[in-house]
Amino acid sequence: MATVFWVTQGVILVDFMSRGETVNSVSYTDTLKRLQAKILRVRPDMDIGDVLLLHDNARPHKSIRTRESIALFGWTFLPHPSYSPDLAPSDYHFFVPMKQGLRCKHNENDEEVKSAVKTWLKEQPIQFYKAGTPL
Repeated sequence: MATVFWVTQGVILVDFMSRGETVNSVSYTDTLKRLQAKILRVRPDMDIGDVLLLHDNARPHKSIRTRESIALFGWTFLPHPSYSPDLAPSDYHFFVPMKQGLRCKHNENDEEVKSAVKTWLKEQPIQFYKAGTPL
């Protein structure tokens, strides 16, 4: 499973979970800590307080621990309407084209899959990321 964070200029962080792991509030807040560190490293010009997170209604995203971490980072959590589909709107823009782009490619192991995903992400033009940002 991959969690992808991006801005209009492209991907900031791709975080892969190991096979058999489950996303919970602890693992997700760890991912958010990696995201914060990556933003500070690769986008030092970005005001860290300007981060907006658009989540779906998954329990790890809505947990008290996650909301406290987001508040501690000074980020804004954009609520997902309760009766909306489970997927965030950006998922429709993002994962469908990625699945199409990776279709019919055989990978021998998980590392090759990760590499293929990262390569696909790097190959996308900036307009792709701009079009998928709902703001």
